[in-house]
Amino acid sequence: MSKSKLIFFLGGAGSGKTTLAKALSRKYKAVFLDMDILLRPAAEAIMTSHGLDPSDRDSTEYKRLCRDLGYRITMDAALDNVQLDIDTVVVGPFTKEIENPDWIKQELERIGRSLDDTDVRVAYIYLQDETMHHQRITARQSPLDEWKLSHWDTFRTSLARRKVAWPLPARSVAYIDNSHDDPSIAFAELEQRMYE
Repeated sequence: MSKSKLIFFLGGAGSGKTTLAKALSRKYKAVFLDMDILLRPAAEAIMTSHGLDPSDRDSTEYKRLCRDLGYRITMDAALDNVQLDIDTVVVGPFTKEIENPDWIKQELERIGRSLDDTDVRVAYIYLQDETMHHQRITARQSPLDEWKLSHWDTFRTSLARRKVAWPLPARSVAYIDNSHDDPSIAFAELEQRMYE
């Protein structure tokens, strides 16, 4: 029996990670969990109760009040599906988490699993330069991006490509360039690496 997959889609805002993750989930009937969607009702309530912009997803205040809660909600949902042996796709930046080599093992241990019995994979989606990020973020016209665009000099530092420190085989981590206008090009590589 093949091991269930836990696939993380990482990368900077505007890279297309959500679009590609949805396409993969649709084709392979995997659970789709996007941290922005799962956290949104709680984040809006928390930010509003503190007199802050409910659409803010990037400021220091948001990170202090909501960030860790969002990851906990998302991972609890993901781990519940992993326990059911259902392939699960998780979307979020996970910037702090991927720098901790022990993080993924600790998460799996919460449900009595390990990297030996769960096929953990990472699709790190990136663009060739920050101008492309800016163009794509602007084009999607989301209120959740207003802080990013109005504080671009601060926000742009989050777009740097990061190394995944988790102890995964090289074949399980794919850095995929989604700079082309045709997303099917990136999807073909993505599919091969996540479901070879």
